[in-house]
Amino acid sequence: MIMKSVSWRRFHAVVASAAVAASVGAPTVGPAHASSSRYDRAALQADLDAIRDAGTLGVQARVISPGGDLAAASGTAVRGRNVPIPLDGHFRMGSNTKTFVAAVILQLEAEGRLSLDDSVERWLPGLVRGNGNDGRAITIRNLLQHTSGLYDSVGDIEEKMRTERGYRTYRFLRMNPRRLVALSVGHRPLFAPGARWSYSNINYLLAGLVIERATGNSWRKEVKRRIITPLRLRNTTLPGDSPLLPKPHVQSYTEDAKTSRPFRVTLLSLGWAGAAGEAVTTTGDLSRFWRALLGGKLLPPQQLKKMTTTVPIGAPGREFGLGMAKQRLSCGVTAWSHPGGTPGFITDNAVTQDGRTSVIVSRTTYPGTREQGQATARLIDNALCGTSSTD
Repeated sequence: MIMKSVSWRRFHAVVASAAVAASVGAPTVGPAHASSSRYDRAALQADLDAIRDAGTLGVQARVISPGGDLAAASGTAVRGRNVPIPLDGHFRMGSNTKTFVAAVILQLEAEGRLSLDDSVERWLPGLVRGNGNDGRAITIRNLLQHTSGLYDSVGDIEEKMRTERGYRTYRFLRMNPRRLVALSVGHRPLFAPGARWSYSNINYLLAGLVIERATGNSWRKEVKRRIITPLRLRNTTLPGDSPLLPKPHVQSYTEDAKTSRPFRVTLLSLGWAGAAGEAVTTTGDLSRFWRALLGGKLLPPQQLKKMTTTVPIGAPGREFGLGMAKQRLSCGVTAWSHPGGTPGFITDNAVTQDGRTSVIVSRTTYPGTREQGQATARLIDNALCGTSSTD
């Protein structure tokens, strides 16, 4: 799940209201293999401390490259106390879920079970119809690249949880994806399919439903069978309506949009976000997934090429493929990523074109500030440019 606004700055979770005032603990550093890269454990810790100093309550990161595995954290796991952040801590990864779902769709295409050019109407007849919305004109490709023009009703719910009162009202929400699609279709489309780009969680709820129609299984079962199990992502779960996080984990917080006070949101059900953002993971597991994906272990070359074929999104230097975004780093390296935001967590990541080097960053202060987002972007740029010698 990601915030309602379609702008990349909002999408990347770097623009928000005032910074959360939080007490912070001492930095935590985990063991790492010897690294010959310029970006080392000390550099990672310094970058994490900068994110903490920008107002993030707690942050953990992992950088994996041919030179080794670096993991570190800064801040505290519990507001108001000096509690170390577990380096293998679980977190809600939000819209990183979308990349898993996109990979499954592309696997199904490789198997000849569907085509990216199939219409939504073909697989979900009558579901996207009314108020100018027409599933006959929207393709699966439009869904995965956010060019459908569909209104984001999922984002409306997320906005309601921006206050403590709203969180307590909606934290155990259960809602069928078809109901959320109906709420979306209740609005006129933002534009004709394929005309431009606009982020909408509804696209991936529909993609999940397409997976179910094409396979006869739930999208969760297919993600587990095709990705989680083969890659041995033992700490990655699709919890459905369960509001609990596996241990170990930090406490997570959201800043009240009305009072600016942080409140705890660790107990939260995101089953309604489904294929758009319900998954839970760790930095180690998410690193393994991104490296496997770009390293060609999940998709045939033809499908990976389609996944990395991009459209502009209206932000300088940013383009979007099928379930992931492309950016050019300061050193000229091409990186792929998909940020994620849920109440209580912001996840940022990037992996090099060859899949050899990845960085995962999880923050526990939501929605975050511009300064926190910029500090996170600097960490990612420093890490990938400091460990990557080739594009």
